Amino acid sequence: MSAGPAVQQRVTGYGSGMRVVVVGATGNVGTALLRRLGAEPDVEVAGVARRLPPAEGVYRDVEWHSVDVGADDAAGRLGEVFRGADAVVHLAWQIQPSHHPRRLFRTNVLGSREVVRAALDARVRSLVLASSVGAYAPGPKQGYVRESWPHTGVRESSYSRHKALVERLLDQVEKDGAALRVVRVRPGLTFQRDAGVEIARYFAGPLLPAGLLRYQRIPVLPQHPRLRMQAVHADDVADAYARILRSDVRGAFNLAAGPVLDPALAATEFHGVRVPVPAPVLTGAAAVTWRLRLQPVDAGWVRLALAAPLMWCERAETELGWRPRHDALSALQELLAGMAARAPADGPPLTAVPDRPGRLGGLIRGRLPGTGDPY
Repeated sequence: MSAGPAVQQRVTGYGSGMRVVVVGATGNVGTALLRRLGAEPDVEVAGVARRLPPAEGVYRDVEWHSVDVGADDAAGRLGEVFRGADAVVHLAWQIQPSHHPRRLFRTNVLGSREVVRAALDARVRSLVLASSVGAYAPGPKQGYVRESWPHTGVRESSYSRHKALVERLLDQVEKDGAALRVVRVRPGLTFQRDAGVEIARYFAGPLLPAGLLRYQRIPVLPQHPRLRMQAVHADDVADAYARILRSDVRGAFNLAAGPVLDPALAATEFHGVRVPVPAPVLTGAAAVTWRLRLQPVDAGWVRLALAAPLMWCERAETELGWRPRHDALSALQELLAGMAARAPADGPPLTAVPDRPGRLGGLIRGRLPGTGDPY
């Protein structure tokens, strides 16, 4: 679907050139966005990351700045980077270490506050922030919600609570009537091959037999009627960001591709057997194995998976001319292939270095899942 006349009228950009600062530019979506903006000859990109990547590949033609967004001096340092920028894209978010919730709150909530403050102080024209389906209140699994669905989060999930708190901060910025244009991007699960090792470390841990995934087989799949989720390829998310930067839209955008991923589809595609599991068993198993440091995600992630609604993405299609080029199933297959191959990537979050927390080498060195810094 191509952009209609209204979209074409909006996509006038910033004249002859645009300077975009990407905060959290070395992660899953960040690397995809660098690829996408690298194809725009009139866009100058500055990247912000706590640990800088090697100046090669997708990271090569980027002006890099090392800033920890959760540090006490983050707003001042970010303000210097933001000065003169047309837009800031805020992608920085910390999933691990899950056993250190204060660390996550510091980066995710307080760090996002500092990014917003710096954008306001530097008088940046546009702030585009990575939110998530996880920001939504519990919702339907057989129907779809629009961007107006309450973004109050799922109480049992710290990830969801943090996303909701950051969105509340943006609500206040808009209520105050700031000149800053604010856009929130709410994607489903975001996959690409290069993120395979990262996602395996953050969500599965060192005991995942990743080599078995090369055969695209998952022998046993838990069956529950609310285990229905949406996914989207990182390159398609990056394309939405690029379209937003070229437009004058505001507010929130849902992003997801079809089909909906559920146990029935997964069992067919990955030759697995579905085993019905009640929700208390799913959450209880996650809680016990997390406390025993056998895997890195707490029960809140299961509760979020069961509660998060399915999203209707019509606004992105009609106002941005956005449609995903990859379907959700192929994005998942690509991710599993990346996990199986332990596909190496140059950026610190995506690295395949074997001794990081969440990898078997890290476990051998006493770095238990959900502890330490995996980034």
